[in-house]
Amino acid sequence: MATAAAAESIGGAGVLQIERVPCLSDNYSWLLHEPQQGVTAVDPAEAAPVLAALRSKGWNLTHIINTHHHYDHVGGNAELQREFGCTVVGPAADHARIPGIQVQLKDGDRFQFGAAEMVCYDTPGHTRGHVTYHFPAAKALFPGDTLFSLGCGRLFEGTPAQMWASLSKLTPLPGDTLVYCAHEYTASNAKFAAHVDEGNEDLQRMKADIEAKRARGEPTVPSQLGDELKCNPFLRPGTLDSPAIRSKLGVPEGASNDVAFGAIRAAKDTFR
Repeated sequence: MATAAAAESIGGAGVLQIERVPCLSDNYSWLLHEPQQGVTAVDPAEAAPVLAALRSKGWNLTHIINTHHHYDHVGGNAELQREFGCTVVGPAADHARIPGIQVQLKDGDRFQFGAAEMVCYDTPGHTRGHVTYHFPAAKALFPGDTLFSLGCGRLFEGTPAQMWASLSKLTPLPGDTLVYCAHEYTASNAKFAAHVDEGNEDLQRMKADIEAKRARGEPTVPSQLGDELKCNPFLRPGTLDSPAIRSKLGVPEGASNDVAFGAIRAAKDTFR
């Protein structure tokens, strides 16, 4: 467990101050401080490190937002809700599996945290009820396990077509959007990305930076969406500059983007 690690302030833009809270072995939960409203916890994997971070700041938790039902995203819900009486917000499509849920959101819904507006996107694939949250003014995206830096979540309950459609909702967002994903998987993702897209110079530079950060014991998250669009193979099946990925994996010429995506996901599932 990583509960001894301290929360780290990583700034934020506009109306939010964002803190990273390491949880379990490789999870990140996030605290979003909005001066008018209070603090929102994103996917609290466990209560103890989140409580420690809140107490160190003297902050009051008013909301929890969950992207999906997996225990390493909702494990802290019950204890935090008992401690603070906070409101739990989550996906309407998966409300039965979100502990303590009170507010159910679906695709396109907007929710206000003080001056900070959040937009919800239905992004099934990893699970059938997964959602992603975007704070446009803060240039912050919380995709849970839909999108990782240089990766994406396994398809436990969805299909390649569903996951490709979900990721395609996120790619039009501004390139300077920061991607606050939920796991420190980036180094292993980078190895796979370089395997299937070895000629990508942007990826090679990003991989070297990631390896240097991990060697120093530094996190690699958040990443910038613009870098992900250039380097993340799971975002590139439909781009004109990715024939090398299709060729590497034997994807037939003319195959649809979701078929190409499915080939990339299958290759990652067995990559060592």
